[in-house]
Amino acid sequence: MKKAKKIISNVITGVLFVNLILMAFLVVSSKASGGEPQAFGYQLKSVLSGSMEPTFQTGSIIAVKPVDAEQAKKLKKDDVITYVTSDEILVTHRIIGVTESGDQVMYETKGDNNQTADMESVLSDNIRAVYSGFTIPFAGYFIDFAQSKEGSAILLIGPGVLLLAYAAFSIYQGLRELEPKAKKEEETTEKTA
Repeated sequence: MKKAKKIISNVITGVLFVNLILMAFLVVSSKASGGEPQAFGYQLKSVLSGSMEPTFQTGSIIAVKPVDAEQAKKLKKDDVITYVTSDEILVTHRIIGVTESGDQVMYETKGDNNQTADMESVLSDNIRAVYSGFTIPFAGYFIDFAQSKEGSAILLIGPGVLLLAYAAFSIYQGLRELEPKAKKEEETTEKTA
């Protein structure tokens, strides 16, 4: 029974510690990049609309690989790209047509859930990333929360407080186990004296 308790205790401590490190990474990474967090060369973007459903649901996180100007010129039909619109908004849509004109490449895009193609074609210079195929449904709500002031504070402080509370509980449990042993030793010493 004691061995099982110790294993459970170690697992809980490990989970809380990993949670603390993960939350710190997400919050610091998103603040440092000025937007979405980055991991292993990929940016994590939150899906804010349903224009690409069912490929990804509103509130999902998608991983996109940043591309440079030369890579952006080599994209093809059916690639899912993240680009900047003339209004300085990031959009992730699918390429449905490619037009080359000299050194310039223009892409016609459309959201999978939209009835018509996007009004403006996308210049290759405006492409920021290509969808990697990795999606976590509904985790985007969490990232948006983590980027807020309240979310950052809660996600950094919360796991730390839980870890400290669990450590205090573990110490209390350990002290409770030591008391009966100390009394037993005291009684044994008194009987032999």
